[in-house]
Amino acid sequence: MDKQAVTKWFSVKNGLNALFFAAVLLLFFNPSAKAWLIRGLMQVGLFQPQVSAAALTAAPLNDITFIDANNKPISLAQLRGKVVFINFWATWCPPCIAEMPSINQLHQSMAGNNNVVFLMVDADNDFNKSLPFMARHHYTLPVFNNVTAIPANICGNSIPTTVVINKKGQMVFRHEGTADYSGQKFMAYLNTLAAQ
Repeated sequence: MDKQAVTKWFSVKNGLNALFFAAVLLLFFNPSAKAWLIRGLMQVGLFQPQVSAAALTAAPLNDITFIDANNKPISLAQLRGKVVFINFWATWCPPCIAEMPSINQLHQSMAGNNNVVFLMVDADNDFNKSLPFMARHHYTLPVFNNVTAIPANICGNSIPTTVVINKKGQMVFRHEGTADYSGQKFMAYLNTLAAQ
């Protein structure tokens, strides 16, 4: 290969193309890189959850039972009278990883409100993965596994999915995909539901 061909091959344009290709591969194959990109988009105001005062369903939801890491069961029926924030997630899911800091921030902001309960439901039902994930990232979110089947109107085939259930046991919020829950608007929404 002559010097001119080598210089052409190692041009700035080819170098930038190689960097772009490497970045695309990294985003495609690395969940942490995808989560980092989504988190960056959240910082500029994308992925804001839309809240409204109307309930999504007029009838109370069927009872669903969850267990915590100590095998202690808790059901939606037991939580009637409280606002319940439920997030269905998995440790391998980049959008789930991306929104987790905002949920943790919301959880910490709501810590003084005993009328709001957080349930982080591991879609894989595997405490051996979900608990170390929470510890590694220093999240204080309570992790649960489901014992009974989750109806499709609550969580279909998409994670992350977040639902909020009011004190009457009605689903009043449902969002599939990443959202930034750390904003004042969403916290005010939960506080309003908790005060009703």
